[in-house]
Amino acid sequence: MPKKFPESNKLKKKARAKDLTSLIRKEAKKFFRRARGSHDWDHTERVLQLCLRIGRKENADLEVLKLAAILHDIGRAKEDRSNGKICHSEAGAEIARDILASHGFGEEKTERVLHCIRSHRFRKGTSPLSIEAKVLFDADKLDSIGAVGIGRAFLFAGEVGARLHNKGVDISTTKPYTKEDTAYREYMVKLRLVKDRIFTKEGKRIARERHAFMVDFFDRLDKETDGRL
Repeated sequence: MPKKFPESNKLKKKARAKDLTSLIRKEAKKFFRRARGSHDWDHTERVLQLCLRIGRKENADLEVLKLAAILHDIGRAKEDRSNGKICHSEAGAEIARDILASHGFGEEKTERVLHCIRSHRFRKGTSPLSIEAKVLFDADKLDSIGAVGIGRAFLFAGEVGARLHNKGVDISTTKPYTKEDTAYREYMVKLRLVKDRIFTKEGKRIARERHAFMVDFFDRLDKETDGRL
């Protein structure tokens, strides 16, 4: 009988994990068939790449992190259909539980992935406690700032029929999913605060650069819409 070598067993386990991740990736992608451009599958792919970049530096469990990144926004369609009344992180976690169970993931690993999903939201929800949850939170937030964040903010504004710019409006009286839910409103309510909410060292470094670009952009937008430039 041939001997089983530890290194060979490790390679087989990695191959199985890769195959499972690929299957779950295909399932997750189905939830984005009719997704809005601001929260489509491209966003998930960008978050995944940022997760891997930051996760390697933070010595995170990359298997948990990959699964969490792939599944983190699968509840987004439910939130969009409800105009924000349903929390996509909570809805997504329940869908993800069923997906992971169908592929035989154990309770311990599943709960670690679900914690990441539940705690990735900016405005409310569970605070990220594990390093994997913190990395996912950071990656998701980093994709909301900088050049790509500005692009997504304008995409979302167009999706809900908002104006181009509304700097003269009292932001505290505006509401989401309305004509005043502009990219500038998103900047004032959320995006300008992101850099101070980041957890990881690498995430903070990326956030500083993206934040500076974003500040310059909205300053320029003010000047152009005023006719000063």
